[in-house]
Amino acid sequence: MAVHVYGCNHIVIEVTDAKKAVKFYQDVFGLKMLRGGEGAAWCKLGEHQFMAIFEVETLRPDRVKHFGLMVRDAKQIQEVRKKLTTKYKLKLHPGFRCDFRDPWGNRIQVGDLSDESLVWLLPYQEVQKAGITFASKRQKEK
Repeated sequence: MAVHVYGCNHIVIEVTDAKKAVKFYQDVFGLKMLRGGEGAAWCKLGEHQFMAIFEVETLRPDRVKHFGLMVRDAKQIQEVRKKLTTKYKLKLHPGFRCDFRDPWGNRIQVGDLSDESLVWLLPYQEVQKAGITFASKRQKEK
């Protein structure tokens, strides 16, 4: 029988200060903390996933490894971009709508639900509840 992957359960990032990282991700993305302690924290990502935040003594940022977070629309991407660049003085990676490194060097891309390449998300309740629909090529040409 072939293996059937249903999605990603969690991601893990490394930081030097878990409490500061939780505050950063709560502020920028409104993430809800599930639990934490002993230099670690868990934040809810969507309905069924979470992000684990672990403290380490030495950070080793990667060159291209990253993960993507989804927000509702382009307006929310702009809100995230503004907060990252004005409040946190972070630089966005050129050539991307919203691609940045957090204060600990973790690379994150932010996309939104209007991206047609995300059609595989349609079964998820969040997308259905959001009322996201995709125009056919014919409708776009009009």
